[in-house]
Amino acid sequence: MKITPSIERYILHWGEMGTRWGVNRSVSQIHALLYLSPDALTAEEISETLGIARSNVSTSLKELQAWQLVRVTQKLGDRRDHFTAEKDLWTMLLTIVAERKKREIDPTLSLLRDTKLDASEDPEIADEVKERMFRMLEFIETLASWYEKMQKLPKPTLVALMKLGTGVAKFLPKGKDTD
Repeated sequence: MKITPSIERYILHWGEMGTRWGVNRSVSQIHALLYLSPDALTAEEISETLGIARSNVSTSLKELQAWQLVRVTQKLGDRRDHFTAEKDLWTMLLTIVAERKKREIDPTLSLLRDTKLDASEDPEIADEVKERMFRMLEFIETLASWYEKMQKLPKPTLVALMKLGTGVAKFLPKGKDTD
């Protein structure tokens, strides 16, 4: 794939956005390149195209595979691994959300549940502090429950919900904001 100025800007920006989302710049740039590439690429091709050290490419590809965003493919007559990224945006989004939940939300829920048990029996913690801790647990559990329900919906339903956007709000009861 020829890297035009527009493609270069896209890849560089994706790398920059990745750092803002807590993802290594090289990992994000490799993901962008593979997403845009019509063909699977070898690690060597990725390294040459992006000017990234081969060892960094290998490490980044392993991370992208762990996130289930990149797959290894083979080509007849070529012993090297070739890499391709998920091209379906909804599948990509749902995969990222599932992985982030597994890596970030689930451990947080576990810790908050343990903390609730410990704090409930601790007379040195003020009731208002306990209440804040318990509300945080309830909030995260609500988000996790919402996610579990949303992930079971068929993709066309999710797309329709997304397109509805804030228009749904006009059908909901109006009330005061709560924290």
